[in-house]
Amino acid sequence: MSYEMVQYAKTLCDDVEFSAEDAGRTEIAYLSEVIEAAIEADATTVNIPDTTGYTMPEEFGRIIVLLKQRVKNIDRAIISVHCHNDLGLAVANSIAAIEQGARQVECTVNGIGERAGNASLEEIVMALHVRKDRFGISTEINTKEIYNTSKMVSLFTGLIVQPNKAVVGENAFAHESGIHQDGMLKNRNTYEIMTPETVGVSRTRIVLGRHSGRHGLQARLEELGYTLTDEELCRLYEVFLILADKKKEVYDDDLRMLMSNGRKEINQNCLKKGM
Repeated sequence: MSYEMVQYAKTLCDDVEFSAEDAGRTEIAYLSEVIEAAIEADATTVNIPDTTGYTMPEEFGRIIVLLKQRVKNIDRAIISVHCHNDLGLAVANSIAAIEQGARQVECTVNGIGERAGNASLEEIVMALHVRKDRFGISTEINTKEIYNTSKMVSLFTGLIVQPNKAVVGENAFAHESGIHQDGMLKNRNTYEIMTPETVGVSRTRIVLGRHSGRHGLQARLEELGYTLTDEELCRLYEVFLILADKKKEVYDDDLRMLMSNGRKEINQNCLKKGM
């Protein structure tokens, strides 16, 4: 039936993709037989889906290896994969397949899709981009449009991107830990494996909160136009920590309020409190 249906499809268009539903759980001998028949019927792409998100990366990569060994005409078609994220492994499985010779990945922006979703386009693209030393493979995707595309898809679908989502989440390039902020301000490579500009984000976001250090506070104040001496910064930092303990994030307007009465009054208040 696979052979006949691919042949029929070829009478309607030149480029035919054959997809083997639930290939991840299919016995390899049978899967190989079906894929070989589809290619013999002139399928130009053969898709190997992990339809239920069941397989582990090593297993899925092994399926591609075995198909290349068992299917005698496999060189006549592009190997494609389509992975679901039921166990959170859709991206890992897709990359494992790429390493073993797959050259088409069916994925989605923000990883949207059936049940827990599909492999996330932005994560796969940036994994190949950041680790080109390992893969030696690139795409023609303009990475600088990834963030804007993610926002557009989120707006159109009504599906909110979780803040800690890799690459496109609001916190993907945000740093709150004091030691992280200090390292970032000294050398961005310390904690960023890719620059936010690469994916279309304007800049790294330093989140000021109770875990922030003096260096992060000083950098934000300088961005706002304030220059403090070391002593003033030390005393303002104590006031900042009191505020940070009361709210999750300290915003620019909060800092302006702290500075609104001038350095002298801040210092006097700090001294009255024994800081």
